[in-house]
Amino acid sequence: MHMTDAPDLANRIDALGGAGVLCVGDVMLDRFVYGEVSRVSPEAPIPICRVSREAAMLGGAGNVARNLAALGAETAFISVTGVDEAGAEIAALIDALPGVSASLKTVNGRPTTIKTRYVADGQQLLRADRETDAEIGAELERAVLAELTAGLADAGCVILSDYGKGLLTPGLTAAIIEAARGAGVAVAVDPKGDDYTRYRGAALLTPNRRELAEASRMATRGDDDIEAAARHVLKSCGVESILATRGGEGMTLVAGDGAAEHLAAEALEVFDVSGAGDTVVAAVAAALAAGIPLADAARIANAAAGIVVAKAGTAVAYADEVADALRSRGLHDGERKSTSLATARERIAAWRARGETIGFTNGCFDLIHPGHVSLLRQARAACDRLVVGLNSDASTRRLKGEARPVQMEAARAAVLGSLASVDLVVIFDEDTPIRLIEGLRPDVLVKGADYARDEVVGGDIVEAYGGRVLLADLEPGHSTTATIARLAK
Repeated sequence: MHMTDAPDLANRIDALGGAGVLCVGDVMLDRFVYGEVSRVSPEAPIPICRVSREAAMLGGAGNVARNLAALGAETAFISVTGVDEAGAEIAALIDALPGVSASLKTVNGRPTTIKTRYVADGQQLLRADRETDAEIGAELERAVLAELTAGLADAGCVILSDYGKGLLTPGLTAAIIEAARGAGVAVAVDPKGDDYTRYRGAALLTPNRRELAEASRMATRGDDDIEAAARHVLKSCGVESILATRGGEGMTLVAGDGAAEHLAAEALEVFDVSGAGDTVVAAVAAALAAGIPLADAARIANAAAGIVVAKAGTAVAYADEVADALRSRGLHDGERKSTSLATARERIAAWRARGETIGFTNGCFDLIHPGHVSLLRQARAACDRLVVGLNSDASTRRLKGEARPVQMEAARAAVLGSLASVDLVVIFDEDTPIRLIEGLRPDVLVKGADYARDEVVGGDIVEAYGGRVLLADLEPGHSTTATIARLAK
């Protein structure tokens, strides 16, 4: 399979914007109840969760729609809900997604699927499900098929997001695949169950390792096992290709008689794998809809999956994040630590969910010297994770003069990121880091001891919400300005 170089592929991510995708599947509402556990119930040997807050988001096929929206695709979404409060909440959440138009069929007496997770101290205590897996009736099948057929003219790919909740009956699934193939539109399926013959004619299946093992009834331990199991499914179930997700080991793409492509995992760290399968099918389908070949579409999906598993909860991968991940492939880890404010906030949310404290410092860091290293080392010692705000080239020029910076912002970010004491680097264009401080809400704000406490930008903000300001000892005899002066002589 021919593959595009990663930087060139990154430049094609913009093509996902406006790509037409038609998604049909089981939508559900994911509720999260957060609290803390400090004692055991006197009524039974179970923990008591003192609830502090609740949240809800789209789950199942709804999470596929979220991911498609994040990638910029134009999505037509078809699903079924009950006539109830959860169904109305789902409708409102979908309506808020950019680029997504939804057709939600409501059925009296059919409960909307709700999955409620109780979480304390970053650990899930219990999941409670309200659902039915009863198949929808023939009349509703015809309505869904008619809706889909009408939308095929604007679609470059169809996604079947099968969660086994009764919408994608065998008859409807076969009819959708037949209609799509007749219109020349590829069908990508996130499958359910162990009988993949129901997806005969699909262009792509995206099972995980366990699902592939169940469907093939074969071992899926290593590369050779995965490939053999995938080829067995291709032959016995009449599908064109399989993209098998393998958790921390990445993915394997097997298409027709071509050589299997094993893609290494992209994540720098894995925090939460929930919803990663939704991201994969959304990304690969959006890429196919944009005219990107399957081998390259798989690499885009792999990069997207690496992004979401490093975030807390059921997350999404945005188009700019995927492009950045592809561009950074093969670069030093220091360059990969440089990120946007939005991504930094998501990474920080994941760290905080694990109980880690966040530190922040900032500066131009033009020509790193021992004084900088000492400051960063002290800052890192005061927290679990250190984020550095880096003045952009334009910001540095305004602060230091037209002759500065000596090194461009990308180089400065790479050098900072190469230090073990630094976890993330965020470049900012303003004269002060106040916007970053407000957005990141660090637990510890660090500056050099040449500042008075009341002179530290953002110090009052941090202390107001319970954080603290740390003035780090200075390493005497080191300064970028002095170094440049000596070089000039």
